[in-house]
Amino acid sequence: MSGPTRAKLDAAAEVVYSVFAPTPQYAWPQLCDRLGVELWLKHENHTPVGAFKIRGGLVYFDDLARKGQRPRGVISATRGNHGQSLGFAARRHDLPVTIVVPRGNGREKNAAMRSLGVTLIEHGDDFQAAREHAEALADAEGLLMVPSFHPLLVDGVATYAMELFRAVDTLDAVYVPIGLGSGICGMMAARDALGLRTEIVGVVSAHAPAYAQSFAEGRPLDAPVTTELADGMACRRPEPDALERILAGVSRIVCVTDEEVGAAMRLIFECTHNAAEGAGAAAVAAVSADRDRLVGQRVAAVLSGGNVDRDVFANVLSQGR
Repeated sequence: MSGPTRAKLDAAAEVVYSVFAPTPQYAWPQLCDRLGVELWLKHENHTPVGAFKIRGGLVYFDDLARKGQRPRGVISATRGNHGQSLGFAARRHDLPVTIVVPRGNGREKNAAMRSLGVTLIEHGDDFQAAREHAEALADAEGLLMVPSFHPLLVDGVATYAMELFRAVDTLDAVYVPIGLGSGICGMMAARDALGLRTEIVGVVSAHAPAYAQSFAEGRPLDAPVTTELADGMACRRPEPDALERILAGVSRIVCVTDEEVGAAMRLIFECTHNAAEGAGAAAVAAVSADRDRLVGQRVAAVLSGGNVDRDVFANVLSQGR
């Protein structure tokens, strides 16, 4: 499957950089020492909404504007970061946004979306139920349904991977969390556009294993979601287009438990004083699990976001002493 060209990704970067600068990547000495690996952490928690998703939203709405398309409103479903991305980007084009979240979604993520002018609806017990409700509302009310996975979203988020690969030479492997798949597909797109041979390793929650099981079987499979910490990876049903790309370009997928994710959140805070949400810490958790096989290698992990509720983060930090 052919992906976007370097020129296309550079054009997406122009859209992104008109709003914010490239995010940093650091090989934190204490983190490297603790893991025994040269680890570069890509800080997507440093974007204006605290997560990588904003890049895709900016490119998606820029494309709508360039084509002269102006829907009466847009709607989507999220656990938080995708909704913030759409709220931030759509506000720049004066478009109303409705976002459906599952009941019990993170309080602070909900507040962040509302602060961006989003109309928030709570429906269902998980992301899939919220997504199906958003699709029904789109049909009933004539709204544009913005999916969580779309080629333009992939082009946008691929800009973080272009930054990483251009900043750090000869990476042996990059560990990327998988929610619905735009982040890891963006990483593959950038690697391939630059003609690199870096191994890309997917990371999923052991309590939301749909992508891992689908990867092993080579076809989409539903799986129950029970994670309490990695809500950004709480996927019950894989996106077929994303899975097709993952099967073609990802070497393997690592599953991490909530306990391992919590330990990684503490480790990141202790060594870098950055807050990572569960999904944002998952790649570091996977590097820790793989540390014996990574000795002598130069690797990177994507800290995809830092949007964790204060009480959740406080509870995580208080454990493991």
